[in-house]
Amino acid sequence: MSSSLIKKTAAELAALIASGEASAAEVAQAHLDRINAVDGSVKAFLHVDGETVLSQARAVDAKRAAGEQLGPLAGVPIAHKDVFTTEDMPTTCSSKILEGWHPPYDATVTARLREAGLVILGKTNMDEFAMGSSTENSAYGTTHNPWDLTRIPGGSSGGSSAAVAAYEAPLATGTDTGGSIRQPAAVTGLVGMKPTYGGSSRYGVIAFASSLDTPGPLARTVLDAALLHEAFSGHDPMDSTSIDAPVPPVVEAARRADVEGLRIGVVKEFGGEGYQPGVLARFHETVELLESLGAKVVEVSCPHFTYALPAYYLIAPSECSSNLARFDAMRYGLRVGDDGTRSAEEVMALTRAEGFGEEVKRRIMLGTYALSSGYYDAYYGKAQQVRTLIARDFDAAYEQVDVLISPTTPTTAFPIGERADDPMAMYLADLCTIPSNLAGNAAISVPCGLADEDGLPVGLQVMAPVLADDRVYRVGAAVEKALQDRWGGPLLAQAPDLTEAAK
Repeated sequence: MSSSLIKKTAAELAALIASGEASAAEVAQAHLDRINAVDGSVKAFLHVDGETVLSQARAVDAKRAAGEQLGPLAGVPIAHKDVFTTEDMPTTCSSKILEGWHPPYDATVTARLREAGLVILGKTNMDEFAMGSSTENSAYGTTHNPWDLTRIPGGSSGGSSAAVAAYEAPLATGTDTGGSIRQPAAVTGLVGMKPTYGGSSRYGVIAFASSLDTPGPLARTVLDAALLHEAFSGHDPMDSTSIDAPVPPVVEAARRADVEGLRIGVVKEFGGEGYQPGVLARFHETVELLESLGAKVVEVSCPHFTYALPAYYLIAPSECSSNLARFDAMRYGLRVGDDGTRSAEEVMALTRAEGFGEEVKRRIMLGTYALSSGYYDAYYGKAQQVRTLIARDFDAAYEQVDVLISPTTPTTAFPIGERADDPMAMYLADLCTIPSNLAGNAAISVPCGLADEDGLPVGLQVMAPVLADDRVYRVGAAVEKALQDRWGGPLLAQAPDLTEAAK
């Protein structure tokens, strides 16, 4: 039975564990075996401690045997992005500057996973400090897309997306700053959700851009994503940006899976030049599908969305320049050149030069320049004004429709190394996802088919107003159900068998 456990959804695993048909320890061992079998090729994980994993699982089994009331996902394994602090595991943000660092506390998301009884398998690879769209910027090597090991798994949450797509974990956490959950979900055939900003706690999430970073779930089904979303979301007094409001009814919406009577807006600005033909073909087919399911589909213009990418790449680097100033070799982490002959400033400069990767340095320099005297108003200030205009575009659109839709990414997963020397080409991977981060609203990516050119996954993005997270689950689940009925099963079932590639 153990080999079949890895193909089960999180909801199915939870039911098996709750009924006693499988133990949490058996489920954990099945996924550890899978990691051992294929992660040498996928390279999704940075840290896995099998004994700790099994100890967590046995504790869940013991609580169940004692008759304790457990959460709906108790005993289900989860991969955890290496941006969340964890007391019992290193947290490195895939950076040399934090190599081997053991945090003294758990992030709120980590603590809530433990409270819910989820079994943390280990920490997943990512673009360093969440800066990237391909997981090629990790100091510890590149993660590979399970659909095609020569391609990127998206980023910055690429280790998490690859782990779930490779059946190494049924669930994973990610963080979304400019699309870092939705974009990897799209290119690996998964469901990835960016909750409303402030709907999930940033406490213990090592900051990239504080006004944008949003923890969220990655899963193989919309229901699984909703269950995980509900498990770790909600108000947190430790996070000053946390919204003091109930978690939207996301699980109920995922089970409803119905779009009858919904008004759905197609974003006019997302399509055309620069978009892969196979991506647009699957998107237009999904629009027709939504109409056939009873939704009213109209085209909506959001004219300032075209300025979202340049605005983001001024705001996010500016915030990262400030946030990453704390890595100064004085308090924790890497320290270089401290031989007694150098000043603190020299040690700091040497440490940051050696500890940070090229993309992180690029963004720190961009941000520092944008915030500097004489340029602040022209760059950072102007970008914030554009951000306001984008939020107003969303507000105007939501007066006409209930949700907005677009392709999640302009292309499918590109080959590893193809955009390594072209930052602008890399940044274009987030073209469709960035506006929702700038406005702080909810957005999800769900699989909508394979591109004709390369047979790789395409994602549909659904966006909804602030705290209307349930709407995107409702639409996503309806699309998922209709397409799986058409395909005869989940899209991921069409992915190549990794077992042969791993030999």
